Amino acid sequence: MTAPIKVGWDVGEVGRGHVREYTQCPDAELVAICDADPTRLSKVVERFQLTGTKTYTDYQEMLRHPELQAVSIALPNFLHAPVTLAALKAGKHVLCEKPLALNAQEAATMVRTARERGLTLMVNFNYRFSEPSWLIHQAVTSGIIGDIYYARTGWLRNRGIPGLGGWFTTKRLSGGGALIDLGVHRLDLALWYMGYPQPISVTGATYGQFGKIIAESQEKTFDVDDLAVGFIRFVNGASLIIEASWTGNSEKREEMFTQVLGTRGGAIQRNTGEGYEFEARIFQDVAGTLTEVKPLSSIQGLEPIRYHFIHCLQKGVDPIAPGEHGLILMQILDAIYASAASGHIEAVKSLS
Repeated sequence: MTAPIKVGWDVGEVGRGHVREYTQCPDAELVAICDADPTRLSKVVERFQLTGTKTYTDYQEMLRHPELQAVSIALPNFLHAPVTLAALKAGKHVLCEKPLALNAQEAATMVRTARERGLTLMVNFNYRFSEPSWLIHQAVTSGIIGDIYYARTGWLRNRGIPGLGGWFTTKRLSGGGALIDLGVHRLDLALWYMGYPQPISVTGATYGQFGKIIAESQEKTFDVDDLAVGFIRFVNGASLIIEASWTGNSEKREEMFTQVLGTRGGAIQRNTGEGYEFEARIFQDVAGTLTEVKPLSSIQGLEPIRYHFIHCLQKGVDPIAPGEHGLILMQILDAIYASAASGHIEAVKSLS
């Protein structure tokens, strides 16, 4: 039997879900966890009964753990690049939360460092790892959809600004607002279906209408977008529209969708109702009539995202969500924000 991969983890609010999954994965051993708050750290140890796991309040010290092979990073956005780079330079494989970095320049340095050191850098694009998402991806790869030439994707909330006044709504710490927080998930899903084509130009607009008003009334910081939109063109001729909002006077409390149109059919993945349950609907042109196709009965290759990370390390294969995808996505986000600021179409700068 292959020896388990020894993992370390930062255990903030997002990290607790990762801790749970690592403790359940038979091929992983959680040898270390780190959090700057010792009280929160002890609560996680107690909750998950991590009696044999070493605890740290300094990630640099954790990286010196002699058995540590891989690190998962669930920290505020501005810490993704420095902590990932420290882990890579310490010889550790990395699973980093989305977005990969504050901007494409940081992301490019992370990707380049992983390549130079022969290490795995994976992005935690968890919305790929659900049955409805996987069903559509299999429909695409099996040829049912044909060549995708257009997609639209979005995550729209009518009320729901996270951490008002904290790092989420402070641009120098987050890199942006609703687009980099929510939009990144849906943008990745659409790009994954499309085969991650190379973007060439972007037109974007951002707004902070409600966030600024609410923040001012509470004397809190808000200098990011609460709604953003973008139109992206790709080198293969395809195009994509992205929408993301934390707040706005829209009908639904929460709406998530990713739709693709291809030369042979189309598909949409979206949440049902206003919760986090999703459906996949797939359509194909049959003798001139658009017909809904029953999804494939078996899901080949679907496993929890942390399991996938561990199994890629064991097998020595690339993950389906590599750092290179995170870099392309960051290039698009940078271009949307630049276009919004300039009022012009922005070329997407390749930093691969």
